[in-house]
Amino acid sequence: ELRNWTVFDPKQDRIILDHVNIKLRKGEVVGLSGLMGAGRTELALSVFGNTPKYKLLEGEIYVEGKKVDFKTPRDATKAGLAYVSEDRKHNGLILIQDVKFNTTIANLDKLLEGVVVNENEEIIQVTEYKKSLNIKTPSIKQLVGNLSGGNQQKVQIAKWLFAEPKVLILDEPTRGIDVGAKFEIYTIINRLVAEGYSVLMISSDLPEIINMSDRVLVMREGKLAGILEKDEIGQEQIMRFAV
Repeated sequence: ELRNWTVFDPKQDRIILDHVNIKLRKGEVVGLSGLMGAGRTELALSVFGNTPKYKLLEGEIYVEGKKVDFKTPRDATKAGLAYVSEDRKHNGLILIQDVKFNTTIANLDKLLEGVVVNENEEIIQVTEYKKSLNIKTPSIKQLVGNLSGGNQQKVQIAKWLFAEPKVLILDEPTRGIDVGAKFEIYTIINRLVAEGYSVLMISSDLPEIINMSDRVLVMREGKLAGILEKDEIGQEQIMRFAV
């Protein structure tokens, strides 16, 4: 839950998020919609502890009813949040490293025995994610940069699932991937919410937002302009709030 989330961007010298209030329930997809510049990605980044870029002026975060406070993405990860970046090639993955490295990098503590990574356990875990997410790669030692866009995206999702989050923020989860891979990503999202994850999905694709969301939050100029429940969600309703 976010309460009165208000964020200032020093680079733009303006408030980019103005008293935003959001609540996610366990086991649901909440779609975050709005026009470009409405503040969707800024919301995700500021929530995920991106304090060097943004300054929090006011607001609180609660996870499972408990107030949390973090200053970095590492703190956010420990609190149970994960952020799948809209720019997987530059911010989500290390393309010159392999599938194994990229899958476990966000939670290496899980594999440590003293100060050494248990590589056998790492291989077992990554192989299981490769299978469960249907990551098409000849080997978990394949460089991520050699995979298709859809499989890169699945590796990015695997990375954050390995961090064992409670809340998964997906920023443009199907951007730049083919139709078949999109369907696989949708299947993964549906499976995750069935398992009890809370998913906040940011998307510019209106059919995607409409078909995948249990509720839709629409942003406009840094403010929450409207909330649509499942039976209210439609393209016209979303655009009415967005503009």
